[in-house]
Amino acid sequence: MKGIKKVSRRNFTKLSASAIGSIPLMGFNTELLSSPQNRFDELNVNLFSKHLQFLDYNNMSEAAAEMGFNGLDLTVRAKGHVLPEKVLDDLPKAAEAMKKHGLHTQLLTTNVWDTNGSEPINVLKTASKLGFSHYRTGWLTYPEDRTIEESQLMYGKQFKDLELLNKNLKLIGCYQNHAGKHVGAPIWDLLPILEATNNEHVGCQYDIRHAVVEGGTSWELGLRLIRPFIKTIVIKDFKWGLSNGKWKPINTPLGEGSVDFGRYFSLLKKYQINVPISLHLEYDLGGAEHGDKKIKIDKKIVFERMIKDLTFLRETWRRTN
Repeated sequence: MKGIKKVSRRNFTKLSASAIGSIPLMGFNTELLSSPQNRFDELNVNLFSKHLQFLDYNNMSEAAAEMGFNGLDLTVRAKGHVLPEKVLDDLPKAAEAMKKHGLHTQLLTTNVWDTNGSEPINVLKTASKLGFSHYRTGWLTYPEDRTIEESQLMYGKQFKDLELLNKNLKLIGCYQNHAGKHVGAPIWDLLPILEATNNEHVGCQYDIRHAVVEGGTSWELGLRLIRPFIKTIVIKDFKWGLSNGKWKPINTPLGEGSVDFGRYFSLLKKYQINVPISLHLEYDLGGAEHGDKKIKIDKKIVFERMIKDLTFLRETWRRTN
Protein backbone atom coordinates (compact mmCIF):
# COMPACT_ATOMS: atom_id res chain seq x y z
CA MET A 1 0.00 0.00 0.00
CA LYS A 2 2.75 2.39 -0.92
CA GLY A 3 2.01 5.92 -2.00
CA ILE A 4 -0.94 6.35 0.30
CA LYS A 5 -1.71 9.90 1.37
CA LYS A 6 -2.53 10.32 5.03
CA VAL A 7 -5.89 11.88 5.77
CA SER A 8 -6.46 14.07 8.82
CA ARG A 9 -9.31 12.77 10.93
CA ARG A 10 -10.17 16.42 11.60
CA ASN A 11 -10.93 16.93 7.92
CA PHE A 12 -12.20 13.45 7.16
CA THR A 13 -15.78 13.88 8.27
CA LYS A 14 -16.30 16.64 5.70
CA LEU A 15 -15.89 14.10 2.93
CA SER A 16 -19.15 14.10 0.99
CA ALA A 17 -20.89 10.97 -0.15
CA SER A 18 -20.92 12.34 -3.70
CA ALA A 19 -17.13 12.34 -3.78
CA ILE A 20 -16.78 8.74 -2.66
CA GLY A 21 -17.16 7.28 -6.12
CA SER A 22 -14.03 9.09 -7.30
CA ILE A 23 -11.77 7.96 -4.46
CA PRO A 24 -9.00 5.59 -5.56
CA LEU A 25 -8.29 2.42 -3.61
CA MET A 26 -6.54 4.03 -0.67
CA GLY A 27 -5.35 7.39 -1.99
CA PHE A 28 -7.59 10.06 -0.54
CA ASN A 29 -7.00 13.30 -2.43
CA THR A 30 -6.88 16.31 -0.16
CA GLU A 31 -8.89 18.27 -2.71
CA LEU A 32 -11.91 16.21 -1.68
CA LEU A 33 -11.54 17.22 1.93
CA SER A 34 -12.43 20.57 3.44
CA SER A 35 -10.63 21.96 6.46
CA PRO A 36 -13.14 23.69 8.77
CA GLN A 37 -12.92 22.88 12.46
CA ASN A 38 -14.74 19.68 13.27
CA ARG A 39 -16.41 19.32 16.62
CA PHE A 40 -16.68 15.53 16.44
CA ASP A 41 -13.10 14.49 16.85
CA GLU A 42 -14.24 13.30 20.28
CA LEU A 43 -16.60 10.77 18.67
CA ASN A 44 -14.59 7.59 19.13
CA VAL A 45 -15.45 5.28 16.22
CA ASN A 46 -13.87 1.85 15.91
CA LEU A 47 -14.36 -0.32 12.85
CA PHE A 48 -15.41 -3.91 13.55
CA SER A 49 -12.38 -5.82 12.29
CA LYS A 50 -14.58 -8.71 11.19
CA HIS A 51 -15.14 -6.76 7.98
CA LEU A 52 -11.39 -6.57 7.23
CA GLN A 53 -10.50 -10.19 7.82
CA PHE A 54 -9.38 -10.43 4.20
CA LEU A 55 -6.37 -8.31 5.24
CA ASP A 56 -3.44 -9.02 7.53
CA TYR A 57 -2.80 -7.04 10.72
CA ASN A 58 -0.71 -4.33 9.08
CA ASN A 59 -2.92 -3.80 6.03
CA MET A 60 -6.15 -3.79 8.03
CA SER A 61 -4.67 -1.21 10.43
CA GLU A 62 -3.41 0.94 7.58
CA ALA A 63 -6.78 0.77 5.83
CA ALA A 64 -8.76 1.65 8.98
CA ALA A 65 -6.48 4.60 9.75
CA GLU A 66 -6.66 5.90 6.17
CA MET A 67 -10.45 5.74 6.25
CA GLY A 68 -10.51 7.90 9.37
CA PHE A 69 -11.37 5.42 12.12
CA ASN A 70 -10.03 5.95 15.62
CA GLY A 71 -9.41 2.27 16.18
CA LEU A 72 -10.50 -1.28 15.48
CA ASP A 73 -12.91 -3.47 17.40
CA LEU A 74 -10.61 -6.47 17.04
CA THR A 75 -12.10 -9.95 16.79
CA VAL A 76 -10.40 -12.35 19.22
CA ARG A 77 -12.49 -15.48 18.86
CA ALA A 78 -12.89 -18.54 16.68
CA LYS A 79 -12.52 -17.53 13.01
CA GLY A 80 -11.48 -14.04 14.13
CA HIS A 81 -8.42 -11.95 13.37
CA VAL A 82 -6.80 -13.41 16.47
CA LEU A 83 -7.57 -17.00 17.45
CA PRO A 84 -7.93 -17.47 21.24
CA GLU A 85 -5.50 -20.38 21.24
CA LYS A 86 -2.87 -18.13 19.62
CA VAL A 87 -3.60 -14.98 21.62
CA LEU A 88 -0.24 -14.91 23.40
CA ASP A 89 1.61 -14.67 20.09
CA ASP A 90 -0.83 -12.97 17.76
CA LEU A 91 -2.60 -10.32 19.82
CA PRO A 92 0.68 -8.44 20.45
CA LYS A 93 1.32 -8.48 16.68
CA ALA A 94 -2.12 -7.07 15.93
CA ALA A 95 -1.78 -4.41 18.64
CA GLU A 96 1.65 -3.40 17.35
CA ALA A 97 0.25 -2.93 13.83
CA MET A 98 -2.66 -0.86 15.16
CA LYS A 99 -0.37 1.40 17.19
CA LYS A 100 1.99 1.77 14.23
CA HIS A 101 -0.84 3.36 12.26
CA GLY A 102 -2.09 5.54 15.12
CA LEU A 103 -5.13 3.44 16.06
CA HIS A 104 -6.44 3.03 19.59
CA THR A 105 -6.03 -0.41 21.13
CA GLN A 106 -9.31 -0.23 22.98
CA LEU A 107 -12.02 -2.67 21.88
CA LEU A 108 -12.08 -6.44 21.49
CA THR A 109 -14.87 -8.83 20.52
CA THR A 110 -14.51 -12.17 22.29
CA ASN A 111 -16.47 -15.23 23.34
CA VAL A 112 -15.34 -14.88 26.96
CA TRP A 113 -18.00 -15.24 29.62
CA ASP A 114 -16.74 -17.21 32.58
CA THR A 115 -13.30 -17.53 34.10
CA ASN A 116 -12.98 -21.30 33.76
CA GLY A 117 -10.03 -22.59 31.77
CA SER A 118 -6.75 -21.05 30.67
CA GLU A 119 -7.90 -19.77 27.28
CA PRO A 120 -10.27 -16.99 28.41
CA ILE A 121 -7.80 -16.00 31.14
CA ASN A 122 -5.02 -15.74 28.56
CA VAL A 123 -7.22 -13.60 26.31
CA LEU A 124 -8.05 -11.12 29.07
CA LYS A 125 -4.58 -10.98 30.63
CA THR A 126 -2.94 -10.40 27.25
CA ALA A 127 -5.48 -7.75 26.32
CA SER A 128 -4.87 -5.97 29.61
CA LYS A 129 -1.08 -5.96 29.16
CA LEU A 130 -1.47 -4.46 25.69
CA GLY A 131 -3.68 -1.61 26.88
CA PHE A 132 -7.09 -2.73 25.64
CA SER A 133 -9.87 -1.47 27.90
CA HIS A 134 -13.21 -2.92 26.72
CA TYR A 135 -14.27 -6.28 25.35
CA ARG A 136 -17.51 -7.85 24.26
CA THR A 137 -18.39 -11.06 26.06
CA GLY A 138 -19.96 -14.20 24.65
CA TRP A 139 -23.73 -14.48 24.22
CA LEU A 140 -26.06 -16.39 26.54
CA THR A 141 -29.27 -18.36 26.03
CA TYR A 142 -32.15 -19.54 28.21
CA PRO A 143 -32.10 -23.37 28.49
CA GLU A 144 -35.49 -25.06 28.62
CA ASP A 145 -34.56 -27.11 31.71
CA ARG A 146 -34.63 -24.09 34.04
CA THR A 147 -36.77 -21.01 34.36
CA ILE A 148 -35.74 -17.67 32.94
CA GLU A 149 -35.54 -16.30 36.47
CA GLU A 150 -33.19 -19.11 37.51
CA SER A 151 -30.99 -18.42 34.50
CA GLN A 152 -30.91 -14.71 35.27
CA LEU A 153 -29.82 -15.42 38.84
CA MET A 154 -27.05 -17.76 37.67
CA TYR A 155 -25.82 -15.38 34.96
CA GLY A 156 -25.83 -12.49 37.41
CA LYS A 157 -23.49 -14.41 39.72
CA GLN A 158 -21.23 -15.35 36.82
CA PHE A 159 -21.10 -11.76 35.60
CA LYS A 160 -20.15 -10.59 39.08
CA ASP A 161 -17.33 -13.13 39.16
CA LEU A 162 -16.15 -11.89 35.78
CA GLU A 163 -16.28 -8.34 37.08
CA LEU A 164 -13.84 -9.21 39.86
CA LEU A 165 -11.33 -10.52 37.33
CA ASN A 166 -11.88 -7.48 35.11
CA LYS A 167 -11.23 -5.18 38.05
CA ASN A 168 -7.84 -6.75 38.65
CA LEU A 169 -7.01 -6.47 34.96
CA LYS A 170 -8.49 -2.96 34.54
CA LEU A 171 -10.88 -4.19 31.83
CA ILE A 172 -14.60 -3.68 31.17
CA GLY A 173 -16.60 -6.62 29.83
CA CYS A 174 -19.73 -5.72 27.85
CA TYR A 175 -22.68 -7.96 27.03
CA GLN A 176 -24.32 -7.18 23.67
CA ASN A 177 -28.10 -7.20 23.27
CA HIS A 178 -28.77 -9.36 20.21
CA ALA A 179 -32.12 -10.03 18.51
CA GLY A 180 -33.54 -13.53 18.60
CA LYS A 181 -33.59 -15.95 21.51
CA HIS A 182 -30.45 -14.62 23.15
CA VAL A 183 -30.40 -13.36 26.70
CA GLY A 184 -30.84 -9.60 26.49
CA ALA A 185 -32.81 -9.53 23.25
CA PRO A 186 -35.79 -7.83 24.96
CA ILE A 187 -33.39 -5.52 26.90
CA TRP A 188 -35.63 -5.69 29.99
CA ASP A 189 -34.34 -9.14 30.94
CA LEU A 190 -30.76 -7.86 31.18
CA LEU A 191 -31.50 -5.67 34.18
CA PRO A 192 -31.45 -8.40 36.91
CA ILE A 193 -28.15 -9.69 35.52
CA LEU A 194 -26.52 -6.29 35.37
CA GLU A 195 -27.86 -5.24 38.77
CA ALA A 196 -26.12 -8.24 40.35
CA THR A 197 -22.80 -6.46 39.61
CA ASN A 198 -21.22 -3.24 40.82
CA ASN A 199 -21.63 -1.76 37.33
CA GLU A 200 -17.96 -0.82 37.19
CA HIS A 201 -16.01 -3.38 35.20
CA VAL A 202 -18.91 -4.98 33.36
CA GLY A 203 -21.91 -3.56 31.54
CA CYS A 204 -23.85 -3.57 28.29
CA GLN A 205 -22.73 -3.15 24.71
CA TYR A 206 -25.88 -1.49 23.42
CA ASP A 207 -26.79 -2.38 19.83
CA ILE A 208 -29.44 -0.05 18.39
CA ARG A 209 -30.10 -2.26 15.36
CA HIS A 210 -31.02 -5.27 17.49
CA ALA A 211 -32.92 -3.07 19.96
CA VAL A 212 -35.16 -1.73 17.19
CA VAL A 213 -35.68 -5.20 15.69
CA GLU A 214 -37.00 -6.48 19.02
CA GLY A 215 -38.43 -3.26 20.44
CA GLY A 216 -40.12 -1.69 17.43
CA THR A 217 -41.25 1.75 18.53
CA SER A 218 -40.63 0.99 22.23
CA TRP A 219 -36.84 0.80 21.91
CA GLU A 220 -36.57 4.17 23.67
CA LEU A 221 -37.92 2.61 26.87
CA GLY A 222 -35.29 -0.10 26.76
CA LEU A 223 -32.56 2.48 26.22
CA ARG A 224 -33.84 4.51 29.14
CA LEU A 225 -33.81 1.43 31.33
CA ILE A 226 -30.36 0.20 30.37
CA ARG A 227 -28.58 3.55 30.03
CA PRO A 228 -26.69 3.46 33.38
CA PHE A 229 -25.04 0.21 32.30
CA ILE A 230 -24.01 1.12 28.74
CA LYS A 231 -20.22 0.91 28.38
CA THR A 232 -19.90 0.63 24.58
CA ILE A 233 -22.32 0.88 21.65
CA VAL A 234 -22.70 -0.79 18.25
CA ILE A 235 -23.90 1.16 15.23
CA LYS A 236 -25.66 -0.50 12.28
CA ASP A 237 -28.99 -0.34 10.43
CA PHE A 238 -31.68 -2.59 8.93
CA LYS A 239 -35.13 -2.59 7.34
CA TRP A 240 -37.93 -5.13 7.22
CA GLY A 241 -38.32 -7.02 3.94
CA LEU A 242 -39.62 -10.19 2.37
CA SER A 243 -37.23 -13.09 1.87
CA ASN A 244 -38.60 -16.34 0.48
CA GLY A 245 -42.09 -15.18 1.38
CA LYS A 246 -41.22 -14.40 5.00
CA TRP A 247 -40.68 -11.03 6.67
CA LYS A 248 -37.22 -10.65 8.17
CA PRO A 249 -34.70 -7.93 9.08
CA ILE A 250 -32.51 -7.01 6.11
CA ASN A 251 -29.29 -5.17 6.89
CA THR A 252 -28.68 -1.84 5.15
CA PRO A 253 -26.13 0.97 5.03
CA LEU A 254 -26.60 3.60 7.74
CA GLY A 255 -29.54 5.91 7.10
CA GLU A 256 -31.27 3.57 4.64
CA GLY A 257 -33.14 1.49 7.19
CA SER A 258 -35.50 1.61 10.14
CA VAL A 259 -33.17 3.06 12.79
CA ASP A 260 -33.97 6.71 13.56
CA PHE A 261 -30.41 7.87 14.13
CA GLY A 262 -31.44 11.47 14.70
CA ARG A 263 -33.66 10.48 17.60
CA TYR A 264 -31.16 7.92 18.89
CA PHE A 265 -28.27 10.36 18.89
CA SER A 266 -30.38 13.03 20.57
CA LEU A 267 -31.08 10.59 23.41
CA LEU A 268 -27.43 9.60 23.71
CA LYS A 269 -26.57 13.28 24.10
CA LYS A 270 -29.45 13.87 26.50
CA TYR A 271 -28.36 10.94 28.67
CA GLN A 272 -24.69 11.96 28.28
CA ILE A 273 -23.69 8.54 27.01
CA ASN A 274 -20.19 9.08 25.65
CA VAL A 275 -18.64 5.65 25.17
CA PRO A 276 -16.56 3.88 22.49
CA ILE A 277 -18.45 3.07 19.29
CA SER A 278 -18.09 -0.04 17.14
CA LEU A 279 -19.29 0.42 13.56
CA HIS A 280 -20.63 -2.74 11.90
CA LEU A 281 -21.47 -3.20 8.22
CA GLU A 282 -23.64 -6.28 7.94
CA TYR A 283 -25.05 -5.66 4.45
CA ASP A 284 -23.56 -6.99 1.20
CA LEU A 285 -19.81 -6.41 1.07
CA GLY A 286 -18.90 -9.34 -1.11
CA GLY A 287 -18.38 -11.57 1.91
CA ALA A 288 -16.57 -9.01 4.08
CA GLU A 289 -19.81 -8.56 6.02
CA HIS A 290 -19.42 -12.18 7.18
CA GLY A 291 -15.71 -11.97 7.90
CA ASP A 292 -14.66 -13.97 4.85
CA LYS A 293 -10.93 -14.32 4.24
CA LYS A 294 -11.48 -13.94 0.51
CA ILE A 295 -14.04 -11.44 -0.80
CA LYS A 296 -15.92 -11.42 -4.10
CA ILE A 297 -15.77 -7.70 -4.86
CA ASP A 298 -12.95 -5.21 -5.25
CA LYS A 299 -11.73 -4.08 -1.83
CA LYS A 300 -12.00 -0.51 -3.13
CA ILE A 301 -15.79 -0.92 -3.06
CA VAL A 302 -15.64 -2.24 0.51
CA PHE A 303 -13.59 0.77 1.60
CA GLU A 304 -15.94 3.20 -0.15
CA ARG A 305 -18.95 1.77 1.67
CA MET A 306 -17.13 1.96 4.98
CA ILE A 307 -16.26 5.59 4.33
CA LYS A 308 -19.87 6.34 3.42
CA ASP A 309 -21.19 4.86 6.66
CA LEU A 310 -18.54 6.57 8.75
CA THR A 311 -19.31 9.90 7.10
CA PHE A 312 -23.05 9.44 7.71
CA LEU A 313 -22.39 8.56 11.34
CA ARG A 314 -20.24 11.59 12.08
CA GLU A 315 -22.30 14.08 10.09
CA THR A 316 -25.58 12.89 11.61
CA TRP A 317 -24.07 13.12 15.08
CA ARG A 318 -22.89 16.65 14.32
CA ARG A 319 -26.33 17.77 13.11
CA THR A 320 -28.22 16.25 16.05
CA ASN A 321 -29.06 18.39 19.06
